[in-house]
Amino acid sequence: MHGLASFPEAHSRIHKGLRYSVTAGDEVEDMFALLSEVKRRIPSISAVSSGAIASDYQRLRVESVCSRLGLVSLAYLWKQDQTLLLEEMIRRGIVAIIVKVAALGLKPSSHLGKELAELKCHLLQMNENYGINVCGEGGEYETLTLDCPLFRNARIILDDSEVILHSADSIASVGILHPRAFHLEQKPDSSDRIGDGSAVQESSSCVYEVDEVTTHDDVGEKQALSPAVDAYTNVDLCISKTGNNLRSMSCWIQDPSRASEGLKADLIAVLSRIENQLKEEGLGWVNVLYVHLYISSMKEFGLANEVYVSFITEKKCYLGVPSRSTIELPLVQAGLGKAYVEVLVSNEVVKRVLHVQSISCWAPSCIGPYSQATLYEDILYMAGQLGLDPPTMKLCLGGPRAELELALQNSEAVANAFSCSIYISAIHFLVYCSAQLTSSEKEEIEQTLKSSYITRLDRSKGGSYPTVLYVFASDLPKGARVEVKPILYVPSTDDWVAAEETETGVPLPAPSKTWTDCTAPYSALRDSCCQVHTTGGRICSAVVSITDDIASKICSAAGQLHHGEENLKIMARFCAFQIAKTLADNRFSWDSVTMLRLYYSVDLAVAADAVSGAFSEALAELAQDNPSMRTDVPFYNVVPVAGAGRSACANDIMACELLASNVSSAKSIPAEPFAVTPA
Repeated sequence: MHGLASFPEAHSRIHKGLRYSVTAGDEVEDMFALLSEVKRRIPSISAVSSGAIASDYQRLRVESVCSRLGLVSLAYLWKQDQTLLLEEMIRRGIVAIIVKVAALGLKPSSHLGKELAELKCHLLQMNENYGINVCGEGGEYETLTLDCPLFRNARIILDDSEVILHSADSIASVGILHPRAFHLEQKPDSSDRIGDGSAVQESSSCVYEVDEVTTHDDVGEKQALSPAVDAYTNVDLCISKTGNNLRSMSCWIQDPSRASEGLKADLIAVLSRIENQLKEEGLGWVNVLYVHLYISSMKEFGLANEVYVSFITEKKCYLGVPSRSTIELPLVQAGLGKAYVEVLVSNEVVKRVLHVQSISCWAPSCIGPYSQATLYEDILYMAGQLGLDPPTMKLCLGGPRAELELALQNSEAVANAFSCSIYISAIHFLVYCSAQLTSSEKEEIEQTLKSSYITRLDRSKGGSYPTVLYVFASDLPKGARVEVKPILYVPSTDDWVAAEETETGVPLPAPSKTWTDCTAPYSALRDSCCQVHTTGGRICSAVVSITDDIASKICSAAGQLHHGEENLKIMARFCAFQIAKTLADNRFSWDSVTMLRLYYSVDLAVAADAVSGAFSEALAELAQDNPSMRTDVPFYNVVPVAGAGRSACANDIMACELLASNVSSAKSIPAEPFAVTPA
């Protein structure tokens, strides 16, 4: 739409928080009204492009309006190097003059009205001297564009202007250049590019009156979906919880008869049950840091998202929606319905959430109802990263190895936003792989991850190799072959010192003689089945896996390794022993466990409840020596998979994934991350 749009009266900034919520009379509502009018006049419009580079304040407001209007936000300058951007804009023929200055090193008398090309060297020098943003992202200066390649017919010529001084501060004066008269100058070659220009000239003279739009919450709660939990009379909704202040909570449908009513009904029931459980504990979705969404068919991913967003919304999660990973698993085959949800929950509403919905060159956008990463108590939980090309949001070409390399690159971009690196701060990597990978592709993926760390790991800065678990899923989003989900430890400088000097854990009591005698042979196998990563007594991650070789050494009937109730109990006891020893050796208590998952291959041909029962029995034996262990509800999650293990090349029978934390919950984290002074 060419021409100008005018309002009866422009609004000012009222809502000053980082994360915008609909506010009557705020200047953001002007943008909403303008874009509403544009969309009304041009129904085919699908996206809005903005020049946000580093300001979350501005980006989030554009994304908020786009979300309300069903538009895609494009921000291809996001997180780009400002020096390179400045040089590129000048090289591309953008003629912009300074119309406001408000920073040390910029003076109203000297710099107002000057072109960016004239001030480039000065801006670079001020960046070196005082750290100013050379593109003015911190509000250091504002510009008015007089000419650029998009101005195809004419350029703006400023005839008269005046300098208005807002502050005569001797250190950083604030002044603006107020244009009083201007005219358009025809470009010499305009007729060659757009004909005689009459059509453009005619439409450019139009002024559209935009009526003020009544503000209402366009992103309010959707109507409750049905059926509700009470409708499930033929199946059991099961829930498990770990830990105290920070814990995992899972819900699934115990459905051995495979009487599921479908993914939509199952997911509604599961999310409703979790929501009710949160309410019973005085919590809500805002307390959820992370969501693992397991579904029975990736073909119904869109339907799952539709149900998901009806429960987990920006309004309920006013500090930002949780991060998430979604994969397809053989749930029906394991008797678990068609939807299985695990959430990581904290009692305190303190977290930092990075949710970039704009498509950019930085990292894949999260247009959906989940965020790229969530930081809580020094631990960064990152959403599953695919090998997506950020500007196109398409899977890269080149196969699984290329996908993994790009997924790692995308993970690094997200980590950098929190001033850390996956090659220094990662404590655990969960690598989801497609079950359709060939043996050579599996080996290639494992070697690619190892070589990436070997060449880039910075041990001088405290980095060390994280624990790694490979999980084979029936399918991944977008038909990807690989997906990575890193967990990072991101402490402050003081925390690093404290971590190196103190141990904060509490050792577990010694096990009974009966348990010791029963599990004595397991100690000799520890090195071949366990991988452990600890950080100064604060964080512990571990992976325990049972290969065919280990099973042959611990099970009573080597020929029946994948079958039999007794062997299942033996393998469960073996896993429980290794987890208990890991906690005890590193001075962590059972209460410090925030996540404990038991992955088992569906090749075992047993239902999930049988595996869960065997593991519960093993943990109950441990609880006899440790009264603090909870046995009233399961504090682990049983996850059926196509395969899992410490190696991508091994299809282990069982694998355990542990995360324990002794980080103090009293630590304060700013509720609103990346705050900037709005320009």
